[in-house]
Amino acid sequence: MQKKRHHRRPSGGRPPRRNTRSSKVIDPSNFVKKAQPVEELEFISPVSFNDMPIHEDLKQAIAKKGYVDPTEIQYKTYEDLIEGRDIVGIANTGTGKTGAFLIPIIHQILTGGSKFQTLIVLPTRELALQVEQELKSITRGMKLFSSTLIGGTNVNKDIAKLRRPNDFIIGTPGRIIDMMNQRALRLGGFDVLVLDEFDRMLDMGFVKDVQRIAGAMQKRRQTMLFSATIDQTQYDLIEEFVTNPFHISVSSGTTSTDSVEQEVVKIGGKDKFQVLASMLENEDFRKVLIFAETKRTVTKLNQQLIKGGFRSDMIHGDKSQNYRVSALNKFKTGKIQVLIATDVVARGIDISDITHVINYQPPTSMDSYIHRIGRTGRAGKIGHAYTFID
Repeated sequence: MQKKRHHRRPSGGRPPRRNTRSSKVIDPSNFVKKAQPVEELEFISPVSFNDMPIHEDLKQAIAKKGYVDPTEIQYKTYEDLIEGRDIVGIANTGTGKTGAFLIPIIHQILTGGSKFQTLIVLPTRELALQVEQELKSITRGMKLFSSTLIGGTNVNKDIAKLRRPNDFIIGTPGRIIDMMNQRALRLGGFDVLVLDEFDRMLDMGFVKDVQRIAGAMQKRRQTMLFSATIDQTQYDLIEEFVTNPFHISVSSGTTSTDSVEQEVVKIGGKDKFQVLASMLENEDFRKVLIFAETKRTVTKLNQQLIKGGFRSDMIHGDKSQNYRVSALNKFKTGKIQVLIATDVVARGIDISDITHVINYQPPTSMDSYIHRIGRTGRAGKIGHAYTFID
């Protein structure tokens, strides 16, 4: 579908360009910075979900989940989205983005008289599974059906899923393209496209996949694009996907680590593992995400920590999907104190209360560093990041 280009940039100018060039040696001074938290005014919605023009069945489902008032992005986007407008939304994790796109779509299905199909594209398996979980919990009993397509799962089972009717398809770009190539997924009849965590998709090299996916949706009548950040180089690309969108921002739209206290730990001749272990024994280190550059180091470090009596688990690219989901859930619920990971997690984990990020091995690029430490210092809290250097 050829999309007309009508673009209105949000006020306040474009965010500064991020440095994404890789370097094998990074000046350690880049890993040191005092936290400068920005005080944010709490949003108080003037209406509750019960007061909004939402289908009664959906209102009841929202109430059962314990939600009373919409978040800022949910309140400010709802009426435009149920009217079918395209959106470019800037919002961080934890602002209610998933509800912001699911609630209007479900409302349209329930009130429209005829069903339609929605494709939701996310950059990582973990994010796709989170959206699937939220969708199923909010549509229970509504006879709406969905399938999730992610790597690390059985391809034949995915093909079987696509033979049945689906109101929603949730997936990562790679597996969606795979199903398209096998002619198991035909997107020509899909009506709504949701691109969530758009900046991460670009960071992870999915731009051509996303272009192909969007281009295959010839009947598309609405596109919802959400991103935590929008780089000045991305505006022309965004215009390919949206038509006369409205813009909403509930965050600055720039990559910020202002709320993260960043320090360097110089190892020198000391035992690196013992330095780490002594840090983890501090009661302030309640939920710690540790990054290493290689899968081998991740595995070895996890074994050492468990042997040392720490509640630890690991996640990297060689681990099965079930293992990764289990490890993340244990970390999220506090069953383990430490999660060790390669950079595969930096763009795929969304846990709001991580107290510390430790770079056991320093990253090879500042872009990787920013994504790593961005896992802490969320939801108005001060985060802490330590980078070990020899």
